[in-house]
Amino acid sequence: MMETETSAILIFLYVRREEVLNGSSDKRTDDQFLAEVSTMGRTHHINLVQLYGFCFDKDLRSLVYEYMENSSLDRLLFNKDENIEWEKLYDIVIGTAKGVAYLHEDCQQRIIHYDIKPENILLDVEFCPKVADFGLAKLCNRETTHVTLTAGRGTPGYAAPDMWMPFPITHKCDVYSFGMLLFETLGRRRNLDVNLPDSQEWFPRWVWKKYEKGEFLDVMLICGIEDKEREKARRMAMTALWCVQYCAEMRPWMSAVVKTLEGGMQIPTPKNPFQHLMAGSLLPDLLAQAKKGLCSSHYESTRTSTVPSHPCSTPVMTKYDIEIAAAT
Repeated sequence: MMETETSAILIFLYVRREEVLNGSSDKRTDDQFLAEVSTMGRTHHINLVQLYGFCFDKDLRSLVYEYMENSSLDRLLFNKDENIEWEKLYDIVIGTAKGVAYLHEDCQQRIIHYDIKPENILLDVEFCPKVADFGLAKLCNRETTHVTLTAGRGTPGYAAPDMWMPFPITHKCDVYSFGMLLFETLGRRRNLDVNLPDSQEWFPRWVWKKYEKGEFLDVMLICGIEDKEREKARRMAMTALWCVQYCAEMRPWMSAVVKTLEGGMQIPTPKNPFQHLMAGSLLPDLLAQAKKGLCSSHYESTRTSTVPSHPCSTPVMTKYDIEIAAAT
């Protein structure tokens, strides 16, 4: 009698599932679900989470993603029990920038994510970042420079001010959100923390004030950044200050952000991104300039028609995970 050896492969699935009660569903929820399927089906990049399949049934909505062993960036930044090297964090933000740059500049159709934040940056077993959660994403032709929203999008604290303005917005809203993510990575804290002294309560503005006064060393000391990492931290802070400029046109393209973070491009001296918050500020003038497209960024002259090519393949994963979340 011949003995046969049977081997089995156990596969875990990472499934985001939404149950539809009584066969009915909210149109906005359906739209977000279909937007995510449509968007992810068009993207292939090492820094974007890979969608393997979906279910759009009368009673069930499910998305099947590659497995992310190390959860999301917010857990690393805000969980005091986590201890990760600064160098690894810096690599994570560069990878995230490459993912967003791909969405804006390398896709056949430009994709605006609208909700870049640490919770939406997933991390695989090697801590390679993957931009995720495309439920709010919007596709537009590469020739299209502006889009019009029919409803508010994004997360307060990360959403750009132009998201709430009465005229069309651009992909630069993602750049603003990425800048806020950079600040939180720099400080390993939420940007808004009411438990801290008033001067440090809103981290981005505090960083600007220290930079403006030539006291940036204070930021390094309070954030616990070692001497060997301070040049990268300074580069991260200056890039963040450019990314969160009030006028969208002054924010850099994400390909330029990648270059500056990698040290391949000089960073111009940033302007005050919070001028509109100052007493007696010329907010109407800023709004008028933004509407007329009169703002310009020093980064614009550095961007050529040839965008740097980024890795556009995602390695095959050997594991998946199961996560079920009932719709509330």
